[in-house]
Amino acid sequence: MSIIPKTVHPDLQKERYNASFDVEEFAMWWHGGEEKLKFKRFLESYVLDDLDENAFRFQNLSHEDIYNSAVNDFIRLATKLRELQEKLNPGGTDIWPAYHSEPEVWGAIPAGNMFSVHLEMVVDCIRQQGTDEQFQKFGVPSQKLQIGGAYAQTELGHGTFVRGLETRADFDRDTDEFVLNTPTITAYKWWPGGLGHSANYCIVAANLYIDNEPKGLAMFMVPLRDMETHMPLPGIDVGDIGKRMGFAGVNNGFLGLKDVRIPRTNMLMRHSQVHRDGTFVQSPVPVLTYFTMVFVRCLIVRNMSTLLSIAATIATRYSAVRRQSPINPNDPEPQIIDHVTQQKKLFPEIANSIAYKLATTEVKKLYGQTSEDIKRGEFGRLPEMHALSCILKVLCTTASMTGIETLRLACGGHGYLVSSNMSNLYADAAASCTYEGENTVLLLQVGRFLMKSYPRAMAGKELVPTVAYLSEAIKHRTIEKWTGSWQDIIKALQISAANKISIAYENLTARRKAGQTEGEAANNTGIELTQAAELHGICFVVSTFFEEVKGLNSEKRSPALNKVLEDLLELFLVSTALKYMHEILRVIELSDDNLRSLQERLENVLKFVRLNAVAICDGFDYHDKTLKSTLGCYDGNVYERIFEEAKRSPLNKMPVPEVIHTHLKPFMKSNL
Repeated sequence: MSIIPKTVHPDLQKERYNASFDVEEFAMWWHGGEEKLKFKRFLESYVLDDLDENAFRFQNLSHEDIYNSAVNDFIRLATKLRELQEKLNPGGTDIWPAYHSEPEVWGAIPAGNMFSVHLEMVVDCIRQQGTDEQFQKFGVPSQKLQIGGAYAQTELGHGTFVRGLETRADFDRDTDEFVLNTPTITAYKWWPGGLGHSANYCIVAANLYIDNEPKGLAMFMVPLRDMETHMPLPGIDVGDIGKRMGFAGVNNGFLGLKDVRIPRTNMLMRHSQVHRDGTFVQSPVPVLTYFTMVFVRCLIVRNMSTLLSIAATIATRYSAVRRQSPINPNDPEPQIIDHVTQQKKLFPEIANSIAYKLATTEVKKLYGQTSEDIKRGEFGRLPEMHALSCILKVLCTTASMTGIETLRLACGGHGYLVSSNMSNLYADAAASCTYEGENTVLLLQVGRFLMKSYPRAMAGKELVPTVAYLSEAIKHRTIEKWTGSWQDIIKALQISAANKISIAYENLTARRKAGQTEGEAANNTGIELTQAAELHGICFVVSTFFEEVKGLNSEKRSPALNKVLEDLLELFLVSTALKYMHEILRVIELSDDNLRSLQERLENVLKFVRLNAVAICDGFDYHDKTLKSTLGCYDGNVYERIFEEAKRSPLNKMPVPEVIHTHLKPFMKSNL
């Protein structure tokens, strides 16, 4: 019998009563409008409401049982979503697979989805890289999950450095086939989600050879398993790589290929082709091969900002319920959310999650525009789109990982419990810092993009929108009269970024002139390049946040909601300015009073956000089964949930575990 009360904890109830804005309006803004919020709640209810609570205790299972559980969870979810498709659009185009990726259904697959890569990446890769005929052959069955796919790019010995991949595909003219091999152990494909035992097909990234001449990277649709028996096909060595920090049920795998033959038409040939006679047609823009990675990085930013807001919801609700450490010696123990140091842990992470959610919206718009441009044969925005997706992936994953850990620590000892869900959130966020592009390598790629943009800015040439600020920042390299306004802070960050880009460019140029090769000069300038890239990305994020809060969209919102968003913007901008003050002071002269003013503003805005923190997290509108946390449920009955979860531990099924009788008791009597 459950000991959890049916009522909401009074401290949480008080927080909600005292909020200064309408939570429902915030939720509509956060989720993109009334209709989207309505559908989101319908989808959650449809998928989650009848779930057994035991579905969230996968951490007590073995690795094999976790996978078995994840398969069953996936089948249940897929079946429900397919039924939903029939209800919403009978006989229409299959749109239900897209729902698998939405945060609203994450709670239905708590151990992770072994087909998430298939649904988020494989289908899009076939669409973007394959011909229309290939999409009909491979893409449509993939959408229907008649094919279960994986995306195999990373190898045991090579990750982000794609040109170094060892897997090769040799064209055999006599048979009109490609012969694929992983010639060394380091060439084995490693990490793809679903590859272990779930997928029966795989997109393999391999270096293409014709007559033993390298032609560059290409993508190949490779069958892995018999469609009836699911046994690996000849030449296929495939399996699961074992336990990881996170994504317990995703079935990450390895793949070795030994003289595996596939038809020539299994090479994805929208942009580059191999004809029957062996003629190779180069892609008009070779980087198009990696465009799917751009799409995935956009998804990562969305997912990681979501994880951060989930963690912020858990920690904020817990901080409103937990009481400890009187501020005045004779006072009752206050809610720990009243401690300013606790507010400093919590509230900036709420603002960070909002900042990156807004950045996600903008980068998705640019991705859509770039996709349409590519269809028309226009490739001019590809470098900008690539650089933006790289830097946002870096900034958001890093902010989410460090932010979730800060929020876990804000929950004290109870944050260490697996049942808090903080460890799972942290592990998933930490993994994102290395998959789909290791973060430092991505920073260096953005740095190279900036090194091409800077001389254009110096020459007064037109720049793409995301670096257009450089022109103005180069003309006006400081702020003559600092007022501390939001515009001043944004401008200060832009000038700081321009200064850092300038330093990197000057050092890179000087090293070249000193006789270093291009590679040596870039390597030795790596620190400056990564710092410049980081500041450049921050400029995009702060500008996007500012435009949302103070732009035309503000006219559609109530004054009360606008005030809350302005407080969060103030918190984000002031926190960001203080974080990068060492860079700002290199270009702008600030007095001690200016710096004290920023610190005072930080302390003041924490008080304003304190009034609404719980309500803001309510506005994120996460279902309890999405939060999966004893600390973060809507009702706030933390201690009862912690205790009930402890009671359910498998070790507590018997008052005396068998090992006590068989091993420990005899040992204790052995008079060692």
